[in-house]
Amino acid sequence: MRENKNKDLRICIAGAGMGGLTAALALAKQGFNHIDVYEMAPDLGFVGAGIQLAPNMARILDRLGCWSDVVKEAVLLDNTSVRKDATEEELTNVDLTYIKKEYGYPHMVGHRSSLATSIYEACRREKSITFHFSSPVSELLSFTPSPSIRISPRSDSGPLEPYTVTSDILLAADGIKSLIRTALLNALPPSPSTSVSASVSASIIDTGQSAYRIMLTREQIASAAGDNSDLLALLDSNTATRWIGEKRHIIAYPVSNKQIYNMSSAQPDTNFAAAPSATYTTRGSKSDMLKVFHDFGPRVQKLLNLVPEGEVCEWKLRVHAPLPTWLHGRVALLGDACHPTLPHLAQGAAQAIEDAAVLGVALGSLPSGASEASVAGQDGDGDPIERALRGYEGIRKARAERMVEMAAASGRALHLGEGEAREQRDREFREASERDAAAANGDRDRDGDGKGVGGKRVPDKWADAEVQRMIYGHDCVRVAEEYFREGNGVAGDGVGAEALGV
Repeated sequence: MRENKNKDLRICIAGAGMGGLTAALALAKQGFNHIDVYEMAPDLGFVGAGIQLAPNMARILDRLGCWSDVVKEAVLLDNTSVRKDATEEELTNVDLTYIKKEYGYPHMVGHRSSLATSIYEACRREKSITFHFSSPVSELLSFTPSPSIRISPRSDSGPLEPYTVTSDILLAADGIKSLIRTALLNALPPSPSTSVSASVSASIIDTGQSAYRIMLTREQIASAAGDNSDLLALLDSNTATRWIGEKRHIIAYPVSNKQIYNMSSAQPDTNFAAAPSATYTTRGSKSDMLKVFHDFGPRVQKLLNLVPEGEVCEWKLRVHAPLPTWLHGRVALLGDACHPTLPHLAQGAAQAIEDAAVLGVALGSLPSGASEASVAGQDGDGDPIERALRGYEGIRKARAERMVEMAAASGRALHLGEGEAREQRDREFREASERDAAAANGDRDRDGDGKGVGGKRVPDKWADAEVQRMIYGHDCVRVAEEYFREGNGVAGDGVGAEALGV
């Protein structure tokens, strides 16, 4: 039998975030022998905050053999409580226990660091994956047939001698500040209608929003002065609580086996207004944070007052317009490099992981002889690698961009000010709770129409049953396997909206 030399293709991944780590692992599981990951940070580190572990993410990581490690410290969510800002009146309470039955995995939450570490440790068990830390990409030199990048490594004592890396495939998981995205879009031919380079679509969009990300330990809460039993009750619960107000909200839930209470906010940006576009984080002021949420209820005030001075950090929330393409030659973008999103749908990491999983299937489905085509320097429709990457884009682009749109829409609904639109939103929240009350008396709706316990329609898109069905019910690996099994290789062929989950 002829040896399949495809597995000796040299694959280079820029970035060791969720997308880059999962892409490396997915490709290793497909049998590729030479996978190099270049990351600018010196290590993964204990960074980040809470993260929601939705079934569409869990399904992928379970297939890749690392989900069991993720859940060791995760917390199961039974419900989400949506409350008014000042009075803390509960507008609705959404059951999440039905999710495991419907989608095969429960809805869980955890620490971002635990998720990254679990995927990284699974990668380290694969001999084909090599990590290069403190090794940022400083230049993209060529796209095809052998993508080349310049690496400018650093050590504790300063910069080291740059060097060039040449591969057969380059995957850019280098985040919203992606250098590779900028180079890729600058290399595209001008638009026929405008004669203007497509690179204008790479510009960052200022959302006018920023976020505080806060983590309070059990010890901090328990040892604080006064009666904090109400806060410990939040930490001991299996509930995600969202407090919503005009142009602001906070979502909070326990993580790390209920040893940490995670809080994430969204509010109008004031501290970044004059900052350069490259600035995404800033040291925050506790007094400013308290002023932003001064009119929120007593539990929020107590929680925010527990944040130590000097430990307030604020993130700028930025996105960019949908890109004309994620591909050029044998270079492909994934994750935040091509579809950064607002956090209101809790799908940023999950969508990067979906990208990675589909790339694994796409490249793992290369026909015999793809490596010889690489040597021959075929391009366009004659290059099986480029066809595979176009298939990846066809499967992923519309779905990911739909998630970005929905996250923005959910934020707009949550942040309504006084007026008719807000009154209508709150009525919809209350009607959902009334349907729950009816269900509790025997009128339980489990027929999938989205209007009963564990399946209701609510203005908060993250908790909406129809949106959950679109997101959690989508099996991107199955879709990709069916697509490539049929011999497709051109973006969009045979991939309808229903298959894409949009």
